[in-house]
Amino acid sequence: MIPDKRFPAKKAEQNSLYLVAIMAAVLISLSVLTRIILLLKSAGGVDFTFLNLLGLFVIGLFYDLVNAAYFTLPLVLYIWLTPRKWWQKRWHRFVVYGIFAFFIFGLLFNAVSEWVFWDEFSSRFNFIAVDYLVYTNEVIGNIQQSYPVGIIVTALLAATAALVYVLKPAIKNAAVQAYSFKQRSFRMLAYVAVLLLCFFLVNNKIRQFSDNTYVNELAGNGLYELFAAYRNNELDYAQFYQKIPDQTAFKKIREMIKTPESSFVDNNPFSIERKIVNAGKEKRMNVVLISVESLSADFLGTFGNTQHITPNLDSLAGQSLLFTNLYATGTRTVRGLEALSICTPPTPGQSIVRRPQNEGLFSLGRVFDQKGYESKFIYGGYGYFDNMGYFFANNGYKLVDRTEIKKKDIDYENIWGVADENLFTLATKEIEKTVKSGKPVFAHIMTTSNHRPFTYPEKRIDIPSHTNREGAVKYTDYAIGRFIKEAQNKPWFKNTLFVIVADHCASSAGKADLPVNKYKIPLLIFAPNVIKPARMERLMSQIDLGPTILGLLNFSYQSKFFGYDIFKLEPGRERAFVSTYQSLGYIRKDTLIILRPQRISDSFVPNFTDGSAKLIQPDNQLTEEAITWYQTASYQFKNKLMK
Repeated sequence: MIPDKRFPAKKAEQNSLYLVAIMAAVLISLSVLTRIILLLKSAGGVDFTFLNLLGLFVIGLFYDLVNAAYFTLPLVLYIWLTPRKWWQKRWHRFVVYGIFAFFIFGLLFNAVSEWVFWDEFSSRFNFIAVDYLVYTNEVIGNIQQSYPVGIIVTALLAATAALVYVLKPAIKNAAVQAYSFKQRSFRMLAYVAVLLLCFFLVNNKIRQFSDNTYVNELAGNGLYELFAAYRNNELDYAQFYQKIPDQTAFKKIREMIKTPESSFVDNNPFSIERKIVNAGKEKRMNVVLISVESLSADFLGTFGNTQHITPNLDSLAGQSLLFTNLYATGTRTVRGLEALSICTPPTPGQSIVRRPQNEGLFSLGRVFDQKGYESKFIYGGYGYFDNMGYFFANNGYKLVDRTEIKKKDIDYENIWGVADENLFTLATKEIEKTVKSGKPVFAHIMTTSNHRPFTYPEKRIDIPSHTNREGAVKYTDYAIGRFIKEAQNKPWFKNTLFVIVADHCASSAGKADLPVNKYKIPLLIFAPNVIKPARMERLMSQIDLGPTILGLLNFSYQSKFFGYDIFKLEPGRERAFVSTYQSLGYIRKDTLIILRPQRISDSFVPNFTDGSAKLIQPDNQLTEEAITWYQTASYQFKNKLMK
């Protein structure tokens, strides 16, 4: 170290880098104190063995140190980039006091937040906390109604002032810059190396060392767990939801998933793999699956809408196999894509489309590939959004997105993607490319225009662009109608099955936690030379669409899907799944079961018209069915049995 001669030697022995050690010491001290307090709070559920306590505090300290490395990054950057002469100014010392006050208040606020979260979930921060960061309006309102926020904030400000006052001598002595920029840069490189090691080598599974859940949770660090939850996008079903023994769940799911045309390939109690045998000659038809952004069933005149915003879809509905009782599994595009591609119930937390280790899954695209098709996912936006491109490219599909469209061929585009008419032009080219190669095609097309800001090319419809949702719906309807009309002039049209379905509804808000009317979506299967117009009014889940399409084609294959072929399913066995990130709904026999974190389950009689729900006495049989579906789906993905 080269001391600055303008400061006494004793003072120069310390320097600004010691500020990082002070900040880290504060964080670690508060983390350890928080861990002790939460341990005392949960004493009744903790196994107080020597190994548990040793692991709890040793592993906990390790995570505290890792979290300190992340947390001090802003301070390290500030020290690295701040000119040396500033540190010699008296005013700069007060800037440093302010920085410490800001970060210490944040740490204290986090400690209180951890207490509140633990009080409700008996857990460190997880995906629920990440979800809360998304729904800030509801969360802040709930906190204001539940806790004396003013008193808490005042107390935290007082505690912050007290801590800064106690630390003032140490901060003052360290607020000296004794290193040159070159020397600081070398130390910065070492620090970045440590961060990279933490990022790539450390995960939150290290703390899972005990059979006691409380111990494993206490061994974590709240801020680090929040970061890990954001990275992993997963809310562990087994930890937070009501469950039954895995062996019992899989015995039951094997009973419930069995259908007349299927038989299990082996006696593995944890496998749902079945051989599907459909009678008759296989129909090697092209399949064009259009998943429409935010297309609620109640937008269509066929479902009672009087605004006349879907004339093309309403016309097609009269010529198609129309499904009138279909429910989306979730409220986001990635959840719909999950249901349509891998045909699984929605597991809690984030969609599998966005999760790590989602490669090589058994998918609808893979079944078509096995039959000699070329499977394509064709998207009007950029494939990197919501991890869609990576997911489909690694699960049996060829990715085709807006990067394949030349600028001169784009009539209109916004942040989400190109206009739907340009998307369908691209899709037509891709379909013809595959058909001309001698292969049938399975093309999954994902639209984007029916999305805020509701903009599209002018003079296509009678509602100006950027007016409202109805205009966006009518434009998408126009684009689909134009696509079908142009396809009728193509040689491949007569041998093509057109499937039109929504990814989810336009809104999920309603009178109940899971308003079922906000999950109802349309489904049309149009192939005038093969399928006669008809209505299918049985209850159906979005995850049933894949097996139903394969059934219409008379395909025999080995399946790991959780979905049913609705035409082969015996009457009375219908069910549907609806969900948010946290609430998992199961519709069966006009009853709605909702599973929630903290192992809560409730039974309701839902109103399928206005979305309200009446709480009833627990239906134990249907609750166990709901648990079985969701628990086994989560188990299958977690244990890589969907691959």
